[in-house]
Amino acid sequence: MARTSPFLSRALPPPTVLLFVLVVSGWCGVEASVHDYKGEGFRSQGNAFILHGGSEGLYASLPSANSSASYGASFIRFEQITFRIPKKAAAKEKHESPWTVKAIVFEVQDREAIGGSAYGGQRAICCTPDLAKIGACTEGTVIYRLSTHSPGWPQVFTVSFKDGDLEATLPPQTIQITKTGMYNLYFIYCDPALDGLVIEGKTIWKNPTGYLPGRMAPLMKFYGFMSLAFVVLGVYWFSQYAKFWREVMPLQNCITLVIALGMLEMALWYFEYAEFNETGIRPKGITFWAVTFGTVKRTVSRVLILVVSMGFGVVRPTLGGLTSKVALLGGTFLLASEVLELVENVGAVSDLSGKARLFLVLPVAILDAFFIIWIFISLSKTLSKLRTKRMTAKLDVYRKFTNALIVAVVVSVGWIGYEIYFKSTDVYNEQWQNAWIIPALWQFLSFSLLCVICALWAPSQNSMRYAYSDDGSEEFDREDVLSLIKPGPFTSKESWSFSVSPDAKMPLGVNTASSQNGDTEEDKRE
Repeated sequence: MARTSPFLSRALPPPTVLLFVLVVSGWCGVEASVHDYKGEGFRSQGNAFILHGGSEGLYASLPSANSSASYGASFIRFEQITFRIPKKAAAKEKHESPWTVKAIVFEVQDREAIGGSAYGGQRAICCTPDLAKIGACTEGTVIYRLSTHSPGWPQVFTVSFKDGDLEATLPPQTIQITKTGMYNLYFIYCDPALDGLVIEGKTIWKNPTGYLPGRMAPLMKFYGFMSLAFVVLGVYWFSQYAKFWREVMPLQNCITLVIALGMLEMALWYFEYAEFNETGIRPKGITFWAVTFGTVKRTVSRVLILVVSMGFGVVRPTLGGLTSKVALLGGTFLLASEVLELVENVGAVSDLSGKARLFLVLPVAILDAFFIIWIFISLSKTLSKLRTKRMTAKLDVYRKFTNALIVAVVVSVGWIGYEIYFKSTDVYNEQWQNAWIIPALWQFLSFSLLCVICALWAPSQNSMRYAYSDDGSEEFDREDVLSLIKPGPFTSKESWSFSVSPDAKMPLGVNTASSQNGDTEEDKRE
């Protein structure tokens, strides 16, 4: 549910609108399809007092749907909507006309039908004296016109306070949705004497297939697909892991953990969306664990890529003094991401101001950038070390890994640019049906990079060939060097002089044969 206000954006200059949309509206998540109003107050905007009751993308009802059907009907329902005025307003002199509050529901294409201006002046929501003079409206009432796109729209309901009453109730109403679009609900009053008015009750927004908001509905299918994809990847990985468990490296244990976390995250998100679709309210327990497992997975993934880039378990047995720094960066990223994700998915997102959200987003973005910079610096050093020592097999794996990372970073930067463009041009969320693609691609990109890592470091009978050798790097390095040198003929004197290797304490001929066999195995493998 996006909370972009057409009225608010009209009152702001264009640069401010753009910034507001990018920071608040564009990043705003969905709260619920059942909107509860618990003593919420109105805001003064121009000459009107406005409360935004909700905005959601709704699909048209199915042809066979009816108002009582649980499946196929799309509607907005008002339930127990009650307005309460403060005693100080009720104690004032009686007005000639009763106090009134309007509930206006309109599709985003009809936003121009709300409000007006006299002689090309500033747009107003409530009728001004100038507009009243030209007969456009009655002074002190909400301005609206019938839609040119949809007959009978906008839908307007009036709640009136009788003399001396402190409460007024809107009778239960159900609006059938016959046209797919982004619908907005606003409660508006014009009389300043009602300052302090509060609202209680709820509205229910339903799509033909359930209560899941329209922009989120495709994500349930997407997470179902991703759950299946992780199962396929997990079956492949765990079968290889069980088959070659004696050859498993510590690095492959970390990959196993990431796959397990990914499977849990995707399954939890699917069940969270399914529950949301069934009840209209986000299940906070499932959402919390889905967010937590996802945050842990992202943190472990970044740390894994970083330590792989450093050559851990491949060209160096430990990280040495860098262990504490890597742990600090990972722990900080975990904390910052967890707070941001919990606020976005569990808390009332729309209640946050732009500055508050920016305060949460910036640390995660900065830490992500730090990860990327450190990863590529470490990769450069590791590749240089592998080239120097002529470890050709490991060098080939790291080159493929580097190319995959470069592609992932390029795609990420391009997608960030598209996301900014998408959200800056879609001010009123008219492209809500395509909004699900943005979070979906981030999940798909992360999964694709995980698949590349699994392909490069899958458990096999030759896994330990790519692990750090405990026997001493010099001997391992020399074998790689010998594999690059074509053996030449030796004289009998040279053969006698070098027939015994003092380091290996075995005939050199055996080492040479072993090296040749190793190269043959490596060539076949590659």
